[in-house]
Amino acid sequence: MDALIDLFAAAQEGLFENVFQPLAFAWGLANRLEDVYNATGWLLIGLLQIAVMLTVIGPLEHWRPVDSVTDRAAVRVDVFYTLIHRLGLFRLCLFLGIDPLMDELLGQFRTAGFGTFHLEDLWPGMTDGPILSFVMYLVLFDFVNYWLHRAQHQWNWWWALHAVHHSQRHMTQWSDNRNHLLDDLLQAVIWVLVAQLVGIAPSQFVAVVALTQLSENFQHANLRMSFGRVGEFLWVSPRFHRLHHAIGLGHESLDSKGQTVLGGHNFGVLLPCWDIFFRTANLETKYEATGIRDQVTEGRDYGRSFISQQFLGIKRLLSALGWTSNS
Repeated sequence: MDALIDLFAAAQEGLFENVFQPLAFAWGLANRLEDVYNATGWLLIGLLQIAVMLTVIGPLEHWRPVDSVTDRAAVRVDVFYTLIHRLGLFRLCLFLGIDPLMDELLGQFRTAGFGTFHLEDLWPGMTDGPILSFVMYLVLFDFVNYWLHRAQHQWNWWWALHAVHHSQRHMTQWSDNRNHLLDDLLQAVIWVLVAQLVGIAPSQFVAVVALTQLSENFQHANLRMSFGRVGEFLWVSPRFHRLHHAIGLGHESLDSKGQTVLGGHNFGVLLPCWDIFFRTANLETKYEATGIRDQVTEGRDYGRSFISQQFLGIKRLLSALGWTSNS
């Protein structure tokens, strides 16, 4: 493990010194070199994730697919989403537009007397065990993710954005990053605030995010796979998460009048235990078609291209907020 860490650090250092540090000076970002160095690490992690997707998850999809993908164009749009996130374009926009605002906000909190809090300090000796500390933060952020995910399905205005993610009828490993950019922005801001609140080290934060993202790619795979009677209670599998995307089952239901209402099952991102504890788990061993009910019953358009999906998401948001009458 130490050898892998050293290898990654050497690659990050080399890429930073030879490529991104000169660019930072050329673009007048000499005062943000630490941020540029961190961004270099994120890029490397994204490249490693894509490598795992292509060499491991991709072959598994070909081995045991749930269904045949007949709409390759829809999948290519998902690939585009993945590339702009994992290769750093989305994070670059956050770095240029959001990070300065977050730094200012957090600086005001510290000035007001809210100091840095480290969650592992609640358990003496936790800092002596980096693996235990990492697991603790992983569980904490997964708990946060569970409730964020439920909010996306409970609040009409947030569902208006999150529907972009669920509108994919041919779910594959590339579908994880198929999100409205405003939806991603909201989640990123909340994650940064939580990270600052609990005092997680930057290296551990990167590791938590990287593991979560790669696991989500696997969960979205077009793969007929469960983890068995015991494993299904320990980690979210492709079968468990596919039910969350199932039409009329995982993320919506019908009320007594036959009207679609938000809600659903299997909101856990990494750990199924949250769904079990809060009674939102569906452990049926079946593989259903994915998408949104009104795509099938009403032919509602959620967009074919990246631009149209983003545009229609904004229209649904404005309608959900009562600012327009056309959704």
